[in-house]
Formats: sequence, C-alpha cells, structure tokens
Amino acid sequence: MNSRKQISPLRCIVGAVALGVVSQWAQAADTIKVGILHSLSGTMAISETTLKDTMLMLIDEQNKKGGLLGKKLEAVVVDPASNWPLFAEKTRELISKDKVAAIFGCWTSVSRKSVLPVVEELNGLLFYPVQYEGEESSKNVFYTGAAPNQQAIPAVDYLMKDVGAKRWVLAGTDYVYPRTTNKILEAYLKAKGVKNEDIMINYTPFGHSDWQSIVSDIKKFGSQGKKTAVVSTINGDANVPFYKELANQGISAADIPVVAFSVGEEELSGIDTKPLVGHLGAWNYFMSVDAKENDAFIKKWHGFIKDKKRVTNDPMEAHYIGFNMWVKAVEKAKSTDTNKVVDAIVGVTVPNLTGGTAEMLPNHHITKPVLIGEIQDDGQFEVVWETAKLVPGDAWSDFLPGSKDIEADWVKLKCGNYNTKTKKCSGQNF
Repeated sequence: MNSRKQISPLRCIVGAVALGVVSQWAQAADTIKVGILHSLSGTMAISETTLKDTMLMLIDEQNKKGGLLGKKLEAVVVDPASNWPLFAEKTRELISKDKVAAIFGCWTSVSRKSVLPVVEELNGLLFYPVQYEGEESSKNVFYTGAAPNQQAIPAVDYLMKDVGAKRWVLAGTDYVYPRTTNKILEAYLKAKGVKNEDIMINYTPFGHSDWQSIVSDIKKFGSQGKKTAVVSTINGDANVPFYKELANQGISAADIPVVAFSVGEEELSGIDTKPLVGHLGAWNYFMSVDAKENDAFIKKWHGFIKDKKRVTNDPMEAHYIGFNMWVKAVEKAKSTDTNKVVDAIVGVTVPNLTGGTAEMLPNHHITKPVLIGEIQDDGQFEVVWETAKLVPGDAWSDFLPGSKDIEADWVKLKCGNYNTKTKKCSGQNF
C-alpha cells in the first residue's frame, strides 16, 4: 500500500499559481521604481520633455554603476499632458499602483499644488526641479529649483543697481507662481521706494499668442522718461510670440530689457533668437558655465541623447542635484522608505554643475548660486552677473506680512510653517 498522500490536481494548480505570484513579486522586488511625472504633450511639453529625458539618463547612469541597494532602478514614465488635475491622478497611480520609491516631476506650480495633497496623503516623495514662488514647505517635497530669494529678488536687484531700472512691468502667466512671485516683488519694490504708478502688472492665460495690445501698453508705460524693465514670469510656449511682438514694435533689450525666469536654453533652441538677443535670464545654472562638472554633464547628455545640438538648462541641473541627493539619502538610510529617506537627506551635499556644492537644508530647499545671463544669438547665455557665494533657499518670503514670521524646519521643529510669534505649527507636521 502506498502510504504517501495523494496530492489533488486542484492543490497543484493553486500551488503553482501561488508560486507564480511569489515569483512575480520577487521579480518586482528586484527593481526600485522611480516615477517621472512630466508633460510630454500640451503647452508645457516645450519645457518638460527634456526633463523626462534627463531623468532617463540619470537612471541609466546609476544602473551602470550597479543600481541602488543592489537593485536596478526602473523608470515609470507618465504623461500628465499639461492637465493640472491629471497630475494628481497620475501621482496617485505612481504611488499606489506602480509603488514608486520617489517621483521626479512637475514644472508649473499649479501642477505641483495638484500633486502636493496626494504625496502627503500617500506619504510619497516628490523632487520638484523648477523655480517657484515659495510660501511652501512639505515633509514630502524637496524643492531643488530656486525659491524667490534665489532668483526673483536677485534679478530685481541687478536691474535696479546695474541697469538703473526705475519703472517695472511684472508680466506673467495667470496661475499661482507668477501671481505669488509678483506679490513678493511688488512688496519688495515698494520697500525700495518704488511708487505704485511705476509698477505695471499683467497676466495672460497659458498658451497666449496675441501680444500686440499688451506689448503696446508696455511700450507706452516705458516711454515716460524713466528706465523701464520687464520681469517676466510668462511660462511655456507663450514666450515665443511675446518676444517676437517686442521686436515687431521696435522694443530692444537696450530700450526695455526683459529678465525672464522661465526662458532657458531649451526654450531658445529651435526658434529665431534674433528678437531675444540682449534680453536676460535669471537662473542658477547656464550651459555656458565654465566648469569641469558641467563639461562632463554635457558630454554625458550628448552621448545619451545622441544629438550634439541638444542643450542643457537649469531645471536639468536641478534634477541632477535632486536625483543624486536621493541616491545618497537612500544609501545612507539603507532603505527607500519615505520616512527614513526624509530623515537621511537633510545635510546631504552633492556637486552642482557650476563648480560648487548643493546642500539639502532642513526646510527641504537647497543652496544655490544665482546667475544673470544675457541671451546671445546662438541661443546661449553670457553670464553678466553672479552672487559671490551660495544662497540658501528661503521657503517663506521676508517681504510678505503673513510670511516673514514663518519658519520651515523638518529636523528640529518637524514643521513646514512654524509661526515664530505664536510658537505654533499651523500646517502639516509629523
């Protein structure tokens, strides 16, 4: 008599299925997934597509080094299509369904604001690579682009002191970043003695194309005998017809200089740069910077993208810094767990591309140099001014009444908006 138990076919099937599930889980566990959340279509694709490519390059490079924690990194690319609510939906999918360890993405502040409650709810990580308006610090977000004190304020100082500007046009796309930045700049200008009548503020929708009457108003505003400058927070593909109309109406950089916060090398590539020559950009990195770190990055970029005409720009550097900080924090924490990475990343330093070092601060912003560049006819920038030392990013403006008493500190205070007068944290904390 055979004493061994008979195993039913059903149990065999169930066992095989279970083994298959375990096998699939084991295969999934062999990679660390990284979310890439950038618009590859719509009005912001002109700026964001390159950031997707940058992240793919950085992930590929890290994998060639052996990956992270003994595992390969796997990019999960989604297209929120310049649709702000879709950013939130895609973020939820990346964290809940795809189980990404971190998300690198967004450009506009409205897209970041859409994502913010989702990463906080699901305890995800977002590395945000673009200049923004400040007035925010989240446990779950790392702001590797410039805060206003690392771009907007220094740009105004330059125009005021070096160019002699007395009248100001604050022109922006109609959403949170331009409106909040201009609110800060208006308060700053008034603190410097600029009168109401010497400040003109204008907003246009995304993708705006008919600039004739607005540029005519700017021209009239600048013809009052005082040196006038335009501070531009115009975003996306609306910049092309804006500069073209300036040239059509005979406004040169010598007449009314424009300093832009959202026009970099990528936006200038492939368009006629004649209308823009002499105008300015305020960033923390330019492709033209002479530094061996920059040379190496450009060489890697051209090798990866297989096109030597492709340019580099400031938000690419921000992703380079943010990605390398995340890698170091994961290695330090020996884990991709959000809370462990948050604890490990503050104080982490990595090289920037201008020959210096970036440090992650307790307010989840980083240290940066500030550069002013003049647009050349080849679409590059010639640096005409830079800060003497690195500037720490300030999450809350010193020039807004409701913000100057607020402090962000995720190490000692465990809070992103601690009121130093009331001694209370009025927002997210942990």
